[in-house]
Order: sequence, then C-alpha cells, then structure tokens
Amino acid sequence: MYYRKFLSLAVALVIAISTFAVVSAKSNNNSDSLQTIEPLNLAVLIQDDLVPQVGSELGVTREFIRSLPQGSQVMVGYITSGSLQVRQPFTTDLNKAAKALRIPIGSTTASPFNPYVEVIEALKKFKSDSPNANAVLLISDGLDTSRGFDSTAAGHTLDIERAIKEANERRVSVFGFYAPSVGLTSHSRLAASYGQSSLNRIANETGGRAFFQGTTGFVTFDSYFDRLRDQLNRQYARAR
Repeated sequence: MYYRKFLSLAVALVIAISTFAVVSAKSNNNSDSLQTIEPLNLAVLIQDDLVPQVGSELGVTREFIRSLPQGSQVMVGYITSGSLQVRQPFTTDLNKAAKALRIPIGSTTASPFNPYVEVIEALKKFKSDSPNANAVLLISDGLDTSRGFDSTAAGHTLDIERAIKEANERRVSVFGFYAPSVGLTSHSRLAASYGQSSLNRIANETGGRAFFQGTTGFVTFDSYFDRLRDQLNRQYARAR
C-alpha cells in the first residue's frame, strides 16, 4: 500500500514538472516571438472613410507598433479625400508613432479616389540607404473603381500596377488589413470581394500578405495582428 502511495506521488510530481516545463516554454516562446525580428521601417496607412468600428481597434494597433524591435522606424499616415495626410513622419520613437493614430473620419467626404495613389506617395518616403527591412501596413477596403466597377478591373487597375512597381523597386513589402468603408464595400459583397482581390494582389506581388475574413461585417484586428506577427517572424527573422 505504501509502495502504491509513493508511486502515485511520484507520477503526480513528474506530471506537474512536465506541465510547468511546457507552460514555461510556451511563455518564453511568446515573449521572444518579436525579439527575433530584424528592425523594420514600417508605414502604417489607414483609409479615412472606413467604418467607425475601426476606431475601436486603435488600442491593439498601438500595442503592435510599440512591440516592434528596437531600431524600427514607423510612419503613420491617413489616406483621405485623395491625399496622404502624414500625422507622424518616420521616427524611432515608437510610443510617439503609436500616439499619432486617430479615429478615422468614417464619412464618404473623406473617401479617396482609390487608396493606391496614396500608397505610392508613402512609398516615396522610404529611405534607400536604411539597413532595415521595409514594409507598409495598409488598412483599407482596397477598392479601386478608377476603371469602373467590373470584374476585369479588380486587382488590375493602373494605380495598383504602379504601386506594385514602386514597392518592388524600393524593396517594400505591402501587408493589407481589410476593413469595409462606409461606402460600397459595407453594402455590397461584390465590392468587398473586388477590394479584397486588390489587396491580395498588391500583397502577393510585393512579398507581403493580405488578411481578411469574409465579405460581410467587420472582424477585429486581433487575429490579423497575430498572423502578421507570425508572418514577420518568418520573413524578417535574424539568422541564428
């Protein structure tokens, strides 16, 4: 009987130690996940006519900016009414960049002709002599109706082609977060699909990735940032 009690206690102790080791390993992996990324030059671009729910995602966006590796530089800009409003030029002060975020206007009065003209303007602000990797985080509905509203134009407009060319020449990867605008993409699944196709095209053609879930409603950015961190870890990890 004593032998059985001793054996039970020993097994319980082994299980407890094993569980603690696994939890500790997971905790260390999570805390170190961003520490393996090389410093980035990141331009965060937000389309100003996105639905009001995007404003509630500023907290997680600020956290992401602040979590970037030391030596990273961040620019914050808004794509609004056919222009690029730079609220914070590239800075290594990540807290300052995070504070530059504001709630999107969320009105059709702020709608751009399309987001890709302003993406090109933002790409020109990357310095060619920086040793950091370069990336754009484009938070947008991705829709470009400059060639009309038809399936042949989705992802293949002149401005998208120009943006892809400019990004590749400057070695900038474009990552896209889809969110609907207060215009077409919040009312039409077809428009949302076209916008997502465009975001997917510019991301794939520049070495980035687009993130979206379905064509209706609004999904929080939490899952987007989780997958973006994972993508950045794989893409910009230091060689060990």
